[in-house]
Amino acid sequence: MSGTLFLCATPIGNLQDMTPRVVETLQTVDVIAAEDTRNSIKLLNHFDIHTPMTSYHEYNKVEKARQLISQLQSGQNIALITDAGTPAISDPGEVLVQMCHENNIRVTSLPGPAACITALTLSGLSTRRFCFEGFLPADKKEKKQPQQEAPAEETAAENAAPAEEAAAEETFTVTKSQMEQMEQLAKVLADANDKYLRLAAEYDNYRKRTTREKEHVYGTAKADTIKPFLTVLDNLERGVQQCEEGDGHRQGLEMICKQFFEVLGQMGVTEIPALGQPFDPEKHNAVMHTEDESVGENTIVEVFQKGFMIGDKVLRFAMVKVAN
Repeated sequence: MSGTLFLCATPIGNLQDMTPRVVETLQTVDVIAAEDTRNSIKLLNHFDIHTPMTSYHEYNKVEKARQLISQLQSGQNIALITDAGTPAISDPGEVLVQMCHENNIRVTSLPGPAACITALTLSGLSTRRFCFEGFLPADKKEKKQPQQEAPAEETAAENAAPAEEAAAEETFTVTKSQMEQMEQLAKVLADANDKYLRLAAEYDNYRKRTTREKEHVYGTAKADTIKPFLTVLDNLERGVQQCEEGDGHRQGLEMICKQFFEVLGQMGVTEIPALGQPFDPEKHNAVMHTEDESVGENTIVEVFQKGFMIGDKVLRFAMVKVAN
């Protein structure tokens, strides 16, 4: 079961304004998240409070809020205090409260001093309606702008309420914390997209590599299967040469040889040209040499055994005699 976040209001001037309920809560929670631990330690010492304290301020409000949310989800109770007054009013505590709501973590407020309400009640101004601007900009021109806009906005609000209601359906406001969350989500999305592209590229390379490997394995197996049958073809052709012209056996062997070559052609096997061709050590195996001035140098003059290729790969070298 998740713990509870307690918003504890602290004195804005007089320590006696501290409520007994706040003192008791600060003594019993597991952790106190303070805007400035150096100032808050004086308050805690005054009331003899020794609960562990952690720093939570404007410059770590998002990252530290995640840690506090994790502690709350584990069942710890946390008290949030500011330097003075009520947390989450013009204060980094608003980020933590918002994240608690997003994670269904219980938040409760321990009412007490609030600087803006105290100032308003002492001002003598009308309190029926008021605008709280938080910390005004340091620049004088920018500081005057909200003050000048306030009366005009009040008059315009009375005259343009219907228009604002219509516009409200079309517009929305994004808080600073929401913008930070969107930026973080955008970074997560960009990282995920980068990982996806890398994975897709790796898969494409794997697919191409395995395809090449399969083709190589298939081609090797195919060549190893065909090679023994080439010897059978050699013997068939020798049988043809031993028969007389017109002999029925010769005709039968010639038909078998013809069919044999057709089957080899269908499997991508072709005969290597040899007789009368220039000698090519990549395709021919010279087993004899002869002196013959009637033919050109390095010309094949006799073929002892036919050579074959499968695609662009030599299946069997042609055994030949070459003229010097």
